[in-house]
Amino acid sequence: MLFTESYFGKWNRFWEIDFLRGIAVMAMVVFHLLFDLNYFGIYPADLYSGLWFIVGRFAAIVFIFLVGLSLTISYSKACAKNLSRQNHFSKYLKRGLRIFLLGLVITLATFIFFPAGAIWFGVLHLIGISIIITFPFLRFKKLNIVLGAILIIAGLYLMQFTFSFPHLLWLGFFPQNFYTFDYFPLLPWFGVVLLGIFTGNLLYPNAKRRINPETFPAVSPKNPICFLGRHSLAIYFIHQPLLIALLYFFA
Repeated sequence: MLFTESYFGKWNRFWEIDFLRGIAVMAMVVFHLLFDLNYFGIYPADLYSGLWFIVGRFAAIVFIFLVGLSLTISYSKACAKNLSRQNHFSKYLKRGLRIFLLGLVITLATFIFFPAGAIWFGVLHLIGISIIITFPFLRFKKLNIVLGAILIIAGLYLMQFTFSFPHLLWLGFFPQNFYTFDYFPLLPWFGVVLLGIFTGNLLYPNAKRRINPETFPAVSPKNPICFLGRHSLAIYFIHQPLLIALLYFFA
């Protein structure tokens, strides 16, 4: 939020990106399993501090960071094909809207089944919007680390307050007496995307590894962790209904 080459074009895959994303998938599933156990009163787990909080935040940061990094690879591939800026932006607009619409599906599902914690602007909403608005930033390098840091600091500052209006929820202005299962506003999280863009332009210029491939280790595409990374969007979308169904069946 998102996660696979189907949303970033047909570029030659780098196993290390899939591997890191796969680790984030495992962390996400573990965190959500504990969340479900706690929510349904099966097993108490402290998810807002300590180890499990770190596990959840690690998964989110990696996913969102890799969105920016992967976009730079896709952008470099498109530039090599000499696509016009209009055609290029149209591609990102369609991808972003597609993921945002998946986020709206989650909004509808949580509103129907869990209205008290409905997800109004979660990770898929964030990533869908980010794919669209990152287009002007993809060609920048050092500027993205500066802007990313500013947005992260601004978002962390906003987290200290609540506000009496809900219409800027998506930006990072958290309303009073509001609860949601999943919340990833543009501030600070779009800053993480920009840091991913900076890192992608630094480590994968022109969609090529900066590190010498002959000295870089290789992992088989059949590696199970890489497999999880390649299919992270599908896993993200189905794992919670599956976990809830299993808990309902067994507990």
